[in-house]
Amino acid sequence: MAAVMTAQQLNEFLEQVFEQVADDFHVDEVDGDNVTMRLLTSDKHLRPGGTISGPAMFGLADVAAYVVTLAHIGPKALAVTTNCSIDFMHKPKAGVPLIAKARLLKLGKQLSVSDVLLFSEGMDKPVARASLTYAIPPKSMG
Repeated sequence: MAAVMTAQQLNEFLEQVFEQVADDFHVDEVDGDNVTMRLLTSDKHLRPGGTISGPAMFGLADVAAYVVTLAHIGPKALAVTTNCSIDFMHKPKAGVPLIAKARLLKLGKQLSVSDVLLFSEGMDKPVARASLTYAIPPKSMG
C-alpha cells in the first residue's frame, strides 16, 4: 500500500498538532507499509534503575502506530487508539534513542491494525513488541 505522507510531512504534522511532545519523537523513514521513528530519550524517560520507563516505551509504540496509520490516510489528528497490547522483553539501554519499527498490518475504513517493534539504538534484539488498533475518524471529522 502506498503512503500518502512522507517522513518530513509527518514530522511537521507532529510539530503542529502535538507541539508539547514533538521534540521527543522523530520520524526517520516511511517505506511502503513501514515507518521507522525514534524517541529521543532523556532523563525524563528513565525509571529507577537507569532504564527507559514502560510508559515511555508505550508512548513510542503508540505514536509509531499513529504515524504509520497517518502515513496512509493523511493528516487526521482525531485518529485514536482503541486497543494496545505490549510485551516488554529486554531492558533498554539508557542514554540512547529508542527506535520503533512500525508495520501497518491492516487498513480498513474505520480501523487500522499495526505491529511495532522497539529497539535500543545499537541492539539487535527488540526490547518490546506491541500490537495496536487505531480508530479512523469519519471523513467529516478530519
